[in-house]
Amino acid sequence: MNYDELVNTALDAGFYLLQYGAETYRVEESMQRILVAYGVENPHVFAITSCIIVTIKDGEGTPYTQLRRILHRATDLGKVAKLNDLCRWVCSQKPDFVLAKSEFKKAAAAPEYGFWFQAAAYGVIGTFFTLFFGGNARDAVIAFFCGSLSKIVLDSLAKFYSNLLFNNIIGAAVIALIAFLSARLGLCDNMDKTIIGPLMNLVPGVALTNSMRDIISGDLIAGITKLTEALLIAVAIAIGTGIVISGLRMVFGM
Repeated sequence: MNYDELVNTALDAGFYLLQYGAETYRVEESMQRILVAYGVENPHVFAITSCIIVTIKDGEGTPYTQLRRILHRATDLGKVAKLNDLCRWVCSQKPDFVLAKSEFKKAAAAPEYGFWFQAAAYGVIGTFFTLFFGGNARDAVIAFFCGSLSKIVLDSLAKFYSNLLFNNIIGAAVIALIAFLSARLGLCDNMDKTIIGPLMNLVPGVALTNSMRDIISGDLIAGITKLTEALLIAVAIAIGTGIVISGLRMVFGM
């Protein structure tokens, strides 16, 4: 048994799961099941949003420990589901490590929806949330442009690997700027509804839900880390929106 390759294979599974938004407990359990399937007794796996640590012992008691950092994360539940199925396949079939790692990499590299499709989806989400919160048709049209443009801006910033907090400040500021100017020009009637709808694209719902799930299951460090991240994103959204609205109101004397 090549224990280094075994650990690497398990780490690949956990790395991709965590990178695309899986819960911490799912990451740890999936890695543990893979290690046990190949004959490892009592594997130890520790995962938080930015790091995975795994330790196993071979038949002679020699420990093997590896750590892997997760620097960039996204939310893609389709890939999480596919990777989860692959973990079950690895546990049942026990393929060689080269094949298993290749399958994990292939699943992680699966094509996503096109950029313009995602931008349109951001716009549609902003439109319907604006209507949900009481906006009218004129507000919904502006909300569509706010949501689509925010996606374009966020993806442009992501190419420079900029900070998540900074990205959300800029994204919220862009939405608030367009909505404010549209209200000044008479293109929409309810500036607040026009802002709130597109902002829902930035709300960290998955991170908040996962943090509660981790805390309830006893993974306090992972849960508190995710909760802190969600709260920081919420603060960033508030900062971006507040700065633009306050600044423009001072400029226009409102």
